[in-house]
Amino acid sequence: RVAITAGDFDVGACQTTYTFVNDKFVDEEGSSCEDSPNLAGDGNTKEALNDAAVPDDDLVNINISGQNYVTAYSCLNKYPATLLGNEERRKKYFSVKLDAYYFNRHRPCFDSILNYYQTGKEAPPLNVDPDVYAKEKEFFGIKKEREMTVFVTDDEQSDGACFQSTRMKVHNFLQDPRSSRFAAAWHGMDIFFICISICFLIFESEPRFKDQFADKNAEYFIYLFSVNCVIMAFFTIDFMVRLITWPSLVDFWKNLFNVLDILSILPFYVGLLASGVGNVDQDDPTGNTQHYVVLRVCRIFRIVRIFKFVRHSRDLLIIMKAVSNAKRELILLVCLLFIFVITFGSIMYYIESTENDDFNSIMKSCWWVIVTITTVGYGDMCPTSAGGKLFGAFVLTLGIVFLALPMTIIVSKFSFVYEREKM
Repeated sequence: RVAITAGDFDVGACQTTYTFVNDKFVDEEGSSCEDSPNLAGDGNTKEALNDAAVPDDDLVNINISGQNYVTAYSCLNKYPATLLGNEERRKKYFSVKLDAYYFNRHRPCFDSILNYYQTGKEAPPLNVDPDVYAKEKEFFGIKKEREMTVFVTDDEQSDGACFQSTRMKVHNFLQDPRSSRFAAAWHGMDIFFICISICFLIFESEPRFKDQFADKNAEYFIYLFSVNCVIMAFFTIDFMVRLITWPSLVDFWKNLFNVLDILSILPFYVGLLASGVGNVDQDDPTGNTQHYVVLRVCRIFRIVRIFKFVRHSRDLLIIMKAVSNAKRELILLVCLLFIFVITFGSIMYYIESTENDDFNSIMKSCWWVIVTITTVGYGDMCPTSAGGKLFGAFVLTLGIVFLALPMTIIVSKFSFVYEREKM
């Protein structure tokens, strides 16, 4: 299956998917594609694109601040009440020079606008100010009532519609701190409690304060425990309300931040249960071993609370999306690193193992290779033979080149995605 593009054009007409079969591109119904002058590619690609599913006279070019899109008039004309669906309204935006309808509008939002024309459903863009998206919808004439279709259907009773409307408002309240002053205050409280929770996590490891958190007879134990209970109660209420008001239960669990929320909450309740049932000291492994292990694992999972900060930062969300878009390059880097480490670790083992006890296994040699090519150089082990030193210099030099080449590609891709998302 392939995505057909024409230079900088996105060919999204009716979102047809084509499969290369018997030297031809055919759609899901078995129809071949018609040759189109807008489709660029090599000779084999042009030959394969025969008998287009969308006639040439039905194709329309739309230019959004320099980004070109190609779709079908039939997709646009399904919504005559909108700007692009009304021939009289859209013709004043036609540019003879560009041979396209030109709009100096917000580009990231138009992907969602075009998706509305193609599918009839809204998919608001991620990491875009809701007010900006609302203005774009208003410009293109997409009714605001469509926002309610996620929760309200035509055959619902008035009571049900009222409930769903309230559910939507609560969901927006939790997701968007700009929706109201109370929403901003709620998000501010969430950030405050996250900070306090992380401080507790750090101070619990300090020998001077450890007894105050673990010993029930300590002077400040009851106060610290009460504050921790209040924090966990807030996190629990926030999580449960999100779960109830989320449009789809399946989509709820697909959201990474919701999974992090439950992982940050569960350790508190599991710890209470284990301590109450087994009467186990979290720092004393001499008691019930099973309960002790459970409590230690719970402590590890509390670290994920720090990732709750990401939800409140647009820039951090953009960085995460940029990293996600560069995942192919990152996977390539990891694969190359794996091949590099295994190969040169094995070679170093056979060079040094007879004279140097530090390199008495391939695993230890691989550790040395990783430390060397990343230019960390702990110095815990090093080659002593002439051949080992010479090969070590080669590994170090090649490691610098190895890291530099893919990193330039990754940084370039990351910068492009980051700047695009910030627009």
